[in-house]
Amino acid sequence: MPLPRRGGEPRLAGARVVRTTLPRATPRSPKRVGRGAPLLSHAQRLTRRRHSSEQVPPEPEQADFRSGKWLQERAGGDARDPRHTPLARMGSRQRGSGTEEVVIPCASDSDSGSVDLQLSNLDDIQKGGPNVEFTDSDISDIPILPQESLPDNLRSLTLREPLSEASIERLAQSIQEVLHGELKDESQKLKFLRSLSSLSQTIPYDESTESFIHRHTAEIVHLLSVLVQEEPLHSLTSLVRQEIFVTITDLSYQDVCLLFGSEDREDLFELITKSIISLPNMSTPIELPTTMSNQATEQESLYRETFQAFSVMLQSLVVKDPHLEFFDNIFKHIDPWLQSNKDHERERATTVMAQVLKCLSSYLNLKLPLQFQRLGHLVAVMALLCGDPQKGVAEEAAEGTHYLLHITLRLKYIMQDRDKGRSLKETLKRCRELLERYSLKEFYCCPFKIVQVFEVFLDSQELGQFIMTVLDSLKSLPHPCIQQTAGELLITLVKFAEARFEKVPEIIGVICARLSIITLNSVRQQIISTVSLFVSRPKYTDTVLSHLLCHPVPYDRHLAELWRTLEVELSNTTWVLWRLLRKLQKCHEGPSQEKMAYVAVAVTDALYEVLMGNKLRAAAFRLFPQLLMTLLIQIHHSIGLTMSDVSIPSGLYAEQEIPTEVTPLCFAIQATKTLLLRTLCWQEFNVMEKSGGWTLLKGEGHLQGVSLLANALMERSRLFAYKIMYLLVPLINRGNDKHKLTSAGFFVELLKSPIARRLPRVYSTVRLKTWLNEESKLFRILALTGLRNLTRHREMREDIKSLLPCILNSLHETDERIILLAIQILLQLVRMLDSTSLATMMKTLLSFFGDVRQDVHCFSMTLFGASLKAVKHTEKKSVEDQVLESLVPLLLFSQDENDEIAKESRRVLSLCARFLNWKLPREVYCKDPLYIKPNEVRRVCKFFGEKSKGKIDILDQTLTYSKDPKLPIRRAAVLFVGLLSHYVDTSELKRKGTDWIENDLRELLQDPEPSLRIIASQALFRIQRVGSTSEAEINVSWLRKLFLGCLHT
Repeated sequence: MPLPRRGGEPRLAGARVVRTTLPRATPRSPKRVGRGAPLLSHAQRLTRRRHSSEQVPPEPEQADFRSGKWLQERAGGDARDPRHTPLARMGSRQRGSGTEEVVIPCASDSDSGSVDLQLSNLDDIQKGGPNVEFTDSDISDIPILPQESLPDNLRSLTLREPLSEASIERLAQSIQEVLHGELKDESQKLKFLRSLSSLSQTIPYDESTESFIHRHTAEIVHLLSVLVQEEPLHSLTSLVRQEIFVTITDLSYQDVCLLFGSEDREDLFELITKSIISLPNMSTPIELPTTMSNQATEQESLYRETFQAFSVMLQSLVVKDPHLEFFDNIFKHIDPWLQSNKDHERERATTVMAQVLKCLSSYLNLKLPLQFQRLGHLVAVMALLCGDPQKGVAEEAAEGTHYLLHITLRLKYIMQDRDKGRSLKETLKRCRELLERYSLKEFYCCPFKIVQVFEVFLDSQELGQFIMTVLDSLKSLPHPCIQQTAGELLITLVKFAEARFEKVPEIIGVICARLSIITLNSVRQQIISTVSLFVSRPKYTDTVLSHLLCHPVPYDRHLAELWRTLEVELSNTTWVLWRLLRKLQKCHEGPSQEKMAYVAVAVTDALYEVLMGNKLRAAAFRLFPQLLMTLLIQIHHSIGLTMSDVSIPSGLYAEQEIPTEVTPLCFAIQATKTLLLRTLCWQEFNVMEKSGGWTLLKGEGHLQGVSLLANALMERSRLFAYKIMYLLVPLINRGNDKHKLTSAGFFVELLKSPIARRLPRVYSTVRLKTWLNEESKLFRILALTGLRNLTRHREMREDIKSLLPCILNSLHETDERIILLAIQILLQLVRMLDSTSLATMMKTLLSFFGDVRQDVHCFSMTLFGASLKAVKHTEKKSVEDQVLESLVPLLLFSQDENDEIAKESRRVLSLCARFLNWKLPREVYCKDPLYIKPNEVRRVCKFFGEKSKGKIDILDQTLTYSKDPKLPIRRAAVLFVGLLSHYVDTSELKRKGTDWIENDLRELLQDPEPSLRIIASQALFRIQRVGSTSEAEINVSWLRKLFLGCLHT
């Protein structure tokens, strides 16, 4: 269908011509004819002219925001004789000639100047609504948009002569027959419609007519729906549509509404709207060429007149609409066409909407309650259309927005409440300041400036409507430039009204859903900037973050881009990152659950994305201690878990499968790595890589990985390490066990730092003593680790002295780490022990000589040696037994295959000899195996055999080690048994016998090691020989005594 242009058409009386390619219709007068008005004849009523116009006097030239071409078209149209308009031709040609002129005027052209808001005389509005109670005592001082005066050509309907009762009955009868019959051709349809229209004119003076129409309203609505449906959808070939519009208009003037109030009426309105808006596009020049056929000219005129009648029909509904109920319904049906992807449909709908707004602004007489609750949505739609690439659409929308501003001012004035919202006086002042800043042309050429003006009037609900409308429009925008407009509108509104939104979760949800369909990078950044503005405000931070976290992980590329490109004001970066981090920390505070909370995984992935984007770098540096510790704790919680161990909200992964390689642990590890890199901890990262720290963190060695990272920070980033210590001091005992263990693991390593000396006892030794008494072995290990680190500070040792009994008890533990830590602590505190404690400890240490755990064996000998040095000269007797008992094991383990153990054994053996004031033979220090040097072995055995006589049973003690699991020790023990037998006390051997020794040695003859079997056989031979020699010596000694006795006698 062609879009007619205004250049070749005259202006209709009382109707301001808006720039469009669509025709304008002049609505009828809303005034009902009085009962005493003269009657028209039936023929006159059937043949009346339904639309007529009057010559409009020239208007003074004024500034206008529209294009110069538009102004020229308007001027050209106004100069013509209105009797030559297509509408006038329609009235004379199709409907017969009549004499009455029915005109509904809209706002005059002179009202465009009022957009500059010379805000004054609000009292006029008050007079229009006397039933409204105003609360501001100084309301008369508020400058406001003046009430527009109605056009002078608004005239009441002049009826020459009312119809007779007989004529009315015939009309009613004919209509009733049609309602129960069938309309076959166009002439019958037109006759029915004109009869119905004529009958409606008798309502003011004939009560039976009103009763008849109301009784048959449902049937009339149904028949009109049938007539509309019978019209072709893709062409306009008859006057039926036009007559339907005119008939509905006439009934509307008599307060008979056929378009609202029931489902059937709503369906009729939808059909009517679709039948006119969806007509195909047809290009029509402003002035038709002379060669064009009469048929084409008539089709053009028919289209103009039909569209004009449709427009008048809609305007007739809002003339008497104090509660905006009809306007709300009109907008509901026109709204989808305003957002159509087809340019011609969008232009038609915009033209209609502009005309309706114009008419409404002229006849606005509001009364509470108001039914129109979608002001924010309407403003958004009009603002989007102001940025439409189609010039006609943009200009029509601009003018419609002009009238909408008038309506908004009055609407907000009548709805003002002193106790709620901002003062209207302040709002109007701000509005005026904004409008003074822009010229009209600039104002309407920049849709985002419209937002600045309307924003001051919109409440929180309307702001939500606006922003949701703009976001919804992104999914079906036909032109990229409109996407750009939507982005500008969105970011502008949020900037100026960011603190007054209510439905922020819904807004964020729509934004996330629309990111994937936005093609322009600039618009994507504007949308993301909108999220940034919301998240920057403390009022919305948690709400926005919570909604962003309710998406599947790993985040898709669109949501990942949002996280990475969040632009937050520098003053708010720490707040935003802290609130995100706090959500993860809350997951660690309560007792461990059967399943991990999904928010913990989502936050971890979000932190990774945020750190990758590096937009919040300053905040990452400030919150480094909290970030690092929280992520390490999250790693601890995530060890061994899969996504099946996470409490995933129902429906979150409804349309996709969770990748098998995705685990909570992988998110936590990658976030921790990214944190180190973004905070320039390159060397610490390298230490973790080379030392397998990341692998340790992922498994049972988690605390070792934590310790490794803590030590790396201590060496290379002490400032970070000190900040973490101060963070952990008051918080270390909070949260669940995994939270406490990870925090404690990091804390105890930091006790090495000099700053640990400043900590109060309650946060150092007292806390560590509490952990020593914990049932958890891990806490006892951490306590001993912390004490070991504190002993580095000499001034702290006195405080640790009170913990010595607990530390000594730790030597009886079975865990290797606990024993080693206890030994390391005692090495530093050994001089603080009394003789009794030393003797007890040394006896315990002797049990570790020969321990299969090599570190325990080695460190126990070291502590034993340190204890010898710590014994005071006057207290040597108290530990002499322990020293003597240590000689044999130390001598044997000097032959250990582990060089460190052998070396330490020789060193401690020399300390024992010094303690006993012995001078060891130099052969003791020989590093070669003694079994290959028999002469040296004999000297060593002779020395120890003679020195130990009467002090220890050296043979028995040595034989004990013949069963040692280590071959060198067994071999040395068996060798020493055979040689020591020559230097032991024979009387002792007589008392005990040698059978117990021989039995043990015979068992060794079955050993798989040949060298041991040989040495065992040699030792057995020596023992047997020593036993027999002892008996012979006894007999000789008895005979010698007997012989000497005889000689004496």
